[in-house]
Amino acid sequence: MEEKLKLLALVGAGALFGSAATVSLLKLFPGAVTHEDTKEAIKANGTNPVLGKKPAMTPPDLLSDEVVCEQLTRNIQFFGLDSQQKVTASYVVVIGLGGVGSHAAAMLLRSGVGRLLLVDFDQVTVSSLNRHAVATREDVGTPKAFCLEKHFQSIFPECHVDAKVLLYDSSCEEEILSGNPDFVLDCIDNIDTKVSLLAACVRRGLKVISATGAGARLDPTRIRVADLRESANDPLSRAVRHRLRKDHGIDSGIPVVFSLEKPKAKLLPFRGTTGEEENPSDYQIVPGFRVRIIPVLGQIPAIFGQVMASYVVTQLAGVHVQMEPVVNFDMDHYHTLHQRLIEHEELIYGTSMQVEVDVEEVRYVAKELWHGRSARDLTARDVGRAMWRSINELMLVRWDRTKPASVSNLILLRFNEAEEHELKTVEEIKEREPQFFDRVVSVLKGAELEFGSIH
Repeated sequence: MEEKLKLLALVGAGALFGSAATVSLLKLFPGAVTHEDTKEAIKANGTNPVLGKKPAMTPPDLLSDEVVCEQLTRNIQFFGLDSQQKVTASYVVVIGLGGVGSHAAAMLLRSGVGRLLLVDFDQVTVSSLNRHAVATREDVGTPKAFCLEKHFQSIFPECHVDAKVLLYDSSCEEEILSGNPDFVLDCIDNIDTKVSLLAACVRRGLKVISATGAGARLDPTRIRVADLRESANDPLSRAVRHRLRKDHGIDSGIPVVFSLEKPKAKLLPFRGTTGEEENPSDYQIVPGFRVRIIPVLGQIPAIFGQVMASYVVTQLAGVHVQMEPVVNFDMDHYHTLHQRLIEHEELIYGTSMQVEVDVEEVRYVAKELWHGRSARDLTARDVGRAMWRSINELMLVRWDRTKPASVSNLILLRFNEAEEHELKTVEEIKEREPQFFDRVVSVLKGAELEFGSIH
């Protein structure tokens, strides 16, 4: 307890004194890491000999270090000390270190993840500098994994970083996925490799999040996180869904970052050394890997990576985040739900006087609390445009019949579920369905706190 109070005091001091505290603590940093040419130093095991060998495991409590605690002050203030300790004690694997993966890995590092495994077989090129998180011209020709490892040393040297120059496939599954990582980030853009990795993670029971195509897009407001089966308008995602279902029997349960935006450009034609258009497969270094170029604005893959990192860090911290629905209802849908609630109240209670929500508040309940689906659905059953059609089967009812129909006492159910719900008391639900009870109560308590704070 005394140790925790000291840490909290340090955090408060960091917030209070800001720059002054940081300047004084910077004196404790080791000297800057000098750049070394690693192109000739790649050994058979794929690790970087220039940076030397680190201890096998992360220290048990990185936050006991004063500099680390100061560096992560804002995170500690946001999550709380206990939740941030979960983050710093975590082990995360990032596979694919291009425009998406490099940004995801960089923000995991800056968020205090204590141990990272970085995997990519490719090298930094001049053309990748428009989207890579840390690479400079000096890094061109360096393996992407070693590039990140080198730069990460000067950002958060206390993190245990392993870098492997490997192409993921089934032969190295054990090497990459052993050690019980807390999360795996799939930032690969090849279908075969992507499917193999995702299937292995599901088989091993590992938490994984996957990035779909970030190229040829330009609208950052259309990026979403949803279950794999909900992703749309993305050729890569569609192909991965098909292969996972066909080859491995997997059709859901994997969160993905994707864009609702249709690609604005196509693969450019491949031209060989003569300048003539040629067959790209003749130039593949690795069978099955894309040689042709997808036009890409660097901002979009960067945002994909940031979204992935945010999702993972909040999961590691134990903070539940309700993601934006893939397809939103429009205001006519919310008017319909509001009218159904009034009619239901009049039918059951003889009056609608205890309806304490307007259409805007119905929108909040249906969209923010229940994501446009029944409170009994753990995941989306209706996806895409089918979500709009599902409104014909949904209605709002009181959770506790003894309390008014308010924001913190309304649940979204299908007609048949609502009918059954009206025959039960809250106490009966708690006794017969404790998990459902706990989940609903948690959502409604959150609504009471959040909605009360904005009114």
